[in-house]
Amino acid sequence: MNDYFQDYLTMLRVERNVSAHTIDAYKRDLKQYLEHLVSKGIKSLHDISSKHIRDYVRKLNNTGLAAKSIARIISSIRSYHNFLSSEKIIKENPALNLDSPKIPKKLPEVLSEKEISNITESIDDSYQFAKRDKAIIEMLYSCGIRVTELCDLETSNLFFDDDLIRVMGKGSKERLLPIGGRAKRFLNDYLVNTRHKLIKKTSSSSVFVSRNGKPLTRAMINNILKKWCLVSGITKSVSPHTLRHSFATHLLEGGADLRFVQALLGHSDISTTQIYTHLDKHHLKEIYKTHHPRS
Repeated sequence: MNDYFQDYLTMLRVERNVSAHTIDAYKRDLKQYLEHLVSKGIKSLHDISSKHIRDYVRKLNNTGLAAKSIARIISSIRSYHNFLSSEKIIKENPALNLDSPKIPKKLPEVLSEKEISNITESIDDSYQFAKRDKAIIEMLYSCGIRVTELCDLETSNLFFDDDLIRVMGKGSKERLLPIGGRAKRFLNDYLVNTRHKLIKKTSSSSVFVSRNGKPLTRAMINNILKKWCLVSGITKSVSPHTLRHSFATHLLEGGADLRFVQALLGHSDISTTQIYTHLDKHHLKEIYKTHHPRS
């Protein structure tokens, strides 16, 4: 049952250039799927039928797992069987007609400009990592980058003279992003006054590092943001992605073109960017009145 599993993971990494985080998720999902099949007496990949997969999905539903999580697992299973079929390892693909559950569209939480300013202003300047934390929060909002992209950001990717930074997005796709005056000021303040003290032992090339000089992880950045949200009195559920949502929403509310926002976010498909078009009714009316000849 596991003979071609490692070959599949290698294909994801080498041919599709899938991120390590996504590969870990696929590996975890498929490991549990294959273990379930073995527990049901399935001994060969050739013996897996569409009924076995449907039964497994039904089991996941009965555990109360969220539709989004089930959809991800189904995607992993479908991808794995597509690989086995394309490599002629199995004759028939049992996942060919596998349907994913409909995921209710949920509008992302968004912070106002004032709320985001309140977070950075709540950071006590006497705190040892105040300059770093201010730069992190401002970069997430002003540049709209993913938290993983922030973790991977290196000093060689900062082009202050051109007001640009270079990030490595999903699928190892590079893109250049403008960095605004406020974010640039906060980042430069951190680089000049704090970072060099933290990297004495490691000489790390990462922009954002911990007290030990090691690159910050996604969990660390999430905890930093939650800490200062709590101090600032914000009761909303906030994550680094919330600042990315806010970045995109505020751009669109300011009249930015959807394709422009798509490029900044690094979305390969415009449909992914369209979730950010949840502008309020008043703003939609204003845009209509301003731009439509029959308004």
